[in-house]
Amino acid sequence: MKLTELARVIRSKNAGPTTLTLDLMFHDRSGFDRACAAPALSASAIAGLYGVPVERVQILPYPPAFAIKIALDRRVIAGDPGDRDVYGAQQHGPLLELEL
Repeated sequence: MKLTELARVIRSKNAGPTTLTLDLMFHDRSGFDRACAAPALSASAIAGLYGVPVERVQILPYPPAFAIKIALDRRVIAGDPGDRDVYGAQQHGPLLELEL
């Protein structure tokens, strides 16, 4: 099953110029639990998907809201030459094809 089938919200944004957050919000407890247990959403899998060291990825589940926040280092500081998404709003794309 794809992440897009379980999550009602998949988005990204900056958390400062050097950090990106990915927000996943689920319809219900079963989707949230499945996502929390999925190897595709582990810190090592996200690190590989985004090309950052695994120690720079934090997975932060928030059960009361059926949500997961993922924080990771941006590869390019927001606004630096080579940055194509200064707000970090288009960085969730790689998550859209994830199989859980």
